[in-house]
Amino acid sequence: MASPQPIWGSDLPFPTKIPASANDQTFRQVAQISLGGSRVRLVFSNTYGDKPLRIGGASVGLAGDNGAAVPGTIQQITFGGRDGIVIPPGAPAISDPVEMTVEAQSDLAVSIYLPDETPLTTFHWDGRQTAWLGEGNLTSAEDFPATSTTDARILLTDVRVDTPNEGAVIVIGDSITDGNGTTLDADTRWSDFLAEKLAPHRMAVLNAGISGGRLLQDKMGVNVAARLQRDVFSQPGVKAGILLIGINDISWPGTDFAPDQMRPTLDQMIAGYRQGIELARANNIRLIGATLPPFKGALSGTPLENYYHQDKDALRQEVNRWIRESGAFDAIVDFDAVLRDPEHPTRLIPAFDSGDHLHPGDEGNRAMAEAIDLDALLGR
Repeated sequence: MASPQPIWGSDLPFPTKIPASANDQTFRQVAQISLGGSRVRLVFSNTYGDKPLRIGGASVGLAGDNGAAVPGTIQQITFGGRDGIVIPPGAPAISDPVEMTVEAQSDLAVSIYLPDETPLTTFHWDGRQTAWLGEGNLTSAEDFPATSTTDARILLTDVRVDTPNEGAVIVIGDSITDGNGTTLDADTRWSDFLAEKLAPHRMAVLNAGISGGRLLQDKMGVNVAARLQRDVFSQPGVKAGILLIGINDISWPGTDFAPDQMRPTLDQMIAGYRQGIELARANNIRLIGATLPPFKGALSGTPLENYYHQDKDALRQEVNRWIRESGAFDAIVDFDAVLRDPEHPTRLIPAFDSGDHLHPGDEGNRAMAEAIDLDALLGR
């Protein structure tokens, strides 16, 4: 899963990493699935488009190396029996089932051909996986002659696998959940390690992280309450969610990302969490609250030099105290305790730090997944 985001302009200092439009071009993306099964469907999104979007062809196969597909595995995708589809503005499109046997944690190569001049307005900025762009219709190509690459996701939002299962767990958050700080193409987000942990229990894991995401405000994606219906409640079989979000609400105000915004109060943060809790309960989903990890020194030497301040950290610790002590969530996971340096508790453990003092690296993400108690997660 990759939650859709709207494209942004010069109001954000980050490049979007994708072209403004495509014309007679194919994108090939690799997606790792959670559980294996016998059939797959692909979901594409025109959520933030203001005009119809035509997919002229699409395919799926087992992923090989450097954009290639495993020989003999590519199958064309259809939509209502047709090779392509026009997706209305704001809408998703789900493919017909494709008969193919896939193993748990296997990688699929998904190719999308856009035959017309197509503005690219819906994407997922931090895909943590190389994608390739090539000229013409390359959906049948086993080796992919790429003209450029990106690590964003374009239009592809879901891979759904038909398999006997006990439901799904969805993780909701910001760049820490999206995997920023983990090794590219390595599938070492904490959700990936959790997927391995839950696979023997026949439970899938979906990642609804958006880098730059916030609890209360929009920018790199809409606020949590605004996207729960689309990103969480509409997903089939979701039994529980883990919510790890809030550090950008605390730290963005006063930076180049939100120079004119005021920092939220503790009461405003609590109100936002409570809305997420009530919405989850209304949809019969168990919601686990995660404490916010330490971040002293975060993003130093970057345009967001003032991301950390001791007053911001004081609010983080008040939020964490409420998460731990309020009993508002169905259960909690204490990522702050897992990741903080015992000698310097406002900092990440060096071995768990990706290097920017905000995002855990691969081993930090592994420790996060290991800290999740399955009985508490599933309410057993």
